[in-house]
Amino acid sequence: MYIKEIKERNALLINQLLEVWEDSVRATHLFLSSEEINEIKKYVPQAIKGVANLVIIEDENIPVAFMGIEGNKLEMLFVKNSERGKGLGKQLLSYGIEKYDINELAVNEQNPKAKGFYEHMGFETYKRNELDDQGNPYPVLYMRRKIK
Repeated sequence: MYIKEIKERNALLINQLLEVWEDSVRATHLFLSSEEINEIKKYVPQAIKGVANLVIIEDENIPVAFMGIEGNKLEMLFVKNSERGKGLGKQLLSYGIEKYDINELAVNEQNPKAKGFYEHMGFETYKRNELDDQGNPYPVLYMRRKIK
């Protein structure tokens, strides 16, 4: 498995990343109903296509984890459920911090494992919003990397 930056985003890759996204979300976003996940899923391909920097980890040419970065903000980071706990998220985020100086992100408050992961990686909450970016009642925590 290795980290790879993606410039060309073809339909096959988008579909593979959508599968990673859905597998990850169904395992970690337990506060979302299946209907809500299916609704959000409609917008994910455009988000993947539109994000400035897309970085993936592949296993035998199949994506198992990815992140999207805009400027120095982590916009998305998803790991296939079967690959969780193997350090792939840490590899991606460390790469993003090193190469793109990621120092900001947002995470659902109702996803405590993700929040704990980002805290472990040196981020701390500086702001909380009752609603997510779509106006749904899912509190979002805005985090910044601690300056050492």
